[in-house]
Amino acid sequence: MSDLRDKTLFITGASRGIGLAIALRAARDGANVVIAAKTADPHPKLPGTIYTAADEIRAAGGRALPLVVDIRYEDQVAAAVEQAVAAFGGLDILVNNASAISLTGTLYTPPKRYDLMNQINARGTYVCSHYCLPHLLKAANPHILNLSPPLSMDPKWFKNHVAYTMAKYGMSMCVLGMAAEFEGQVGVNALWPQTAIATAAMSMIGGPQALAACRKPEIMGDAAHWILTQPQAACSGNFFIDEDLLRRQGVTDFEPYAVQPGAALIKDFFLD
Repeated sequence: MSDLRDKTLFITGASRGIGLAIALRAARDGANVVIAAKTADPHPKLPGTIYTAADEIRAAGGRALPLVVDIRYEDQVAAAVEQAVAAFGGLDILVNNASAISLTGTLYTPPKRYDLMNQINARGTYVCSHYCLPHLLKAANPHILNLSPPLSMDPKWFKNHVAYTMAKYGMSMCVLGMAAEFEGQVGVNALWPQTAIATAAMSMIGGPQALAACRKPEIMGDAAHWILTQPQAACSGNFFIDEDLLRRQGVTDFEPYAVQPGAALIKDFFLD
């Protein structure tokens, strides 16, 4: 496969940021994109809604189905998957992008916040995979892509935000397990950025000034596109890093991805 024309992607959290970047890259090929996200009405602090994302996807050359979905709720996921299949005739790709973050220690992470991160990150990924897989197994070249980091048991990745790490590693463990479970049937991979990415979450964590030390979400869109166009049987069980992957494909100039070309970049979490 060289492109994603007529493929149907179910992308969680695709109303903005990395999810939207992956959607727009697929749309340029002429893909169908299901935008499964919560934001139907404009948020006072966050850009974009499922409907503005749909407009961007259509303008880029794709077809869009915006659906209000909170992946914490199984019935909403199940209904959204059925709507997607009814609209486009099946599913080819699931991108588990939706995530919640709180970089706080144990004393400052109440159980309610722990539950939120694990319900969205680990459980949400599992629930979406569970409901999409019966349809993916019927597709010609199916893929699941989780936006999650490589697994490491180094305590330094746990000690300052154990709840968040557990939630993100839950997504990565889904890759580890499902890649083996569905070997030869579905490609299951993870993708993680080498540097911080200029998203609304990054702005909230580091403030607007931190965005200058980030790369644009488009680098993740390009890296995801390569993964999702590979033969699934030969591309599964990998924990890809965006820059490493693109360098192996011949990319040498990463300045176009920089928010501020020439600025020192912030390295992302979970990478040694």
